[in-house]
Amino acid sequence: MQSFFVAQCGGECRREENGGIPLSQKKTQSHTVEESSSGFRKEISLFGGVSIIGGIMIGSGIFYLGSYVLQRSEMSMGLSLLVWILGGLISLMGGLCYAELGAAMPKAGGSYVYLSRAYHPAVGFMSGFSSWLLGGAGSIAAIAIAFPKAFSSVIPMSDTTVKVVAVVLILLLTAVNYVGVKSGSLVQNIFMVAKVAPILLILVLGLFVGRQSIDWNPIPASNPSFGGLIGMIAFATVASLWAYEGWTNLNTVSEEIRNPKKNIPLALIIAIIGCTLLFTLFNLAIYRVLPAGEISAMIQNGDIYLGTEVANRVLGSAGQIIVIAAMATAIFGSLNGCILVFPRQYYAMAKDGYFFKSFAKLHPKYKTPATALWVQAVISIALVMMRDLDQLTNLVVFSSMFFNTLTIGSVFIFRKRDPEMERPYKAWGYPVTVVITLLIFIGLLINTLMEDPVTSVIGLVVPAAGFVCYHFFQWYNNRQPAK
Repeated sequence: MQSFFVAQCGGECRREENGGIPLSQKKTQSHTVEESSSGFRKEISLFGGVSIIGGIMIGSGIFYLGSYVLQRSEMSMGLSLLVWILGGLISLMGGLCYAELGAAMPKAGGSYVYLSRAYHPAVGFMSGFSSWLLGGAGSIAAIAIAFPKAFSSVIPMSDTTVKVVAVVLILLLTAVNYVGVKSGSLVQNIFMVAKVAPILLILVLGLFVGRQSIDWNPIPASNPSFGGLIGMIAFATVASLWAYEGWTNLNTVSEEIRNPKKNIPLALIIAIIGCTLLFTLFNLAIYRVLPAGEISAMIQNGDIYLGTEVANRVLGSAGQIIVIAAMATAIFGSLNGCILVFPRQYYAMAKDGYFFKSFAKLHPKYKTPATALWVQAVISIALVMMRDLDQLTNLVVFSSMFFNTLTIGSVFIFRKRDPEMERPYKAWGYPVTVVITLLIFIGLLINTLMEDPVTSVIGLVVPAAGFVCYHFFQWYNNRQPAK
């Protein structure tokens, strides 16, 4: 499983208009901790930022998503490798947009902040509300369920046992992130290294032990027309982007990153480029170990875990154990990353007066959005207990892509409307790269709408409900006496 999902204002906004964050210094018993103006502790390092992005992006999908890319590339190895690189470039161009926004406005909430300021607070709220009710919580629930299933080949589990393990895992990691962002970031760093190590082992052995020749020709055997080839590349690239999902989440914890104006862009660039190399080389290792005919037969028979088969070939009986360990740590890291980042959106919404006031309070000792964390856990657990979780989470795919597209578009709005805004980092190649990125995301939206129009339209019900709730919270909170 991959992580599925993942924004201020004009006169209505209650937060500072300055894109920067004034800093204060707070003495603790043992050392000096840098805090944001909101009280968040800045305890996420550059490596911690890279770990958050990479930890969410690198899931168990690295072992099977290559099958979908190959299928959509008509089993052309050369084209599939090109698609993996293209998916990384698209993610990088999107990441550069988020890097500019995050460095200019290093505030908790990420896309919520940018959408609220660029368009209207209601737009940002609709994005955050969708995440709170279904998108973020649904991702957490789905990943938590995927964790025990990673062991199913070794330890058979009933559906009840799977759900119990998922619930315990959600509670455990929520508790870890409750006691401070430092502990949550530490867990993320540890599991980032733990998941990458076995993947790199399989990758290196596959590249050097494998003896299969690779057809580098990017043109499939069917020799499609130019238009047909472009359509094929687009369709295959969508599959690769499932693996790259997660790079939008770092900005949500901007206020807790040390030197965010420098480290947000660096973390995004390092993580996305690193994952691009990892995904591309891992699939190259698969092609070096498994014959083309055997790969085709496996996929036709529904055996899509090509990476697992490679591990078995190069590592023998230990291969299965290493794969299970890699998948478990990958899923664990993805889950922790999601639990860490999503509550900051809900905090930002409440801070602006558009959500439950309790969500705007930080724990007096741990400086974490405690209420938002635990409510998120409750909703996630409820979703774990529901049937057809995959169908449930699929409802928000279209709306999530829609808000991501609007966020990228906000770069143009801020450049035109606020030319004097401090921009420690500017998206490379502006405006050409941003235009290309925006067009690609619009294309993905159209493709998703055409492929599954019913689910896409239904998926907009949640943000529509968010629009109604935005006005309710605005009315309700404005009625409350000022303290």
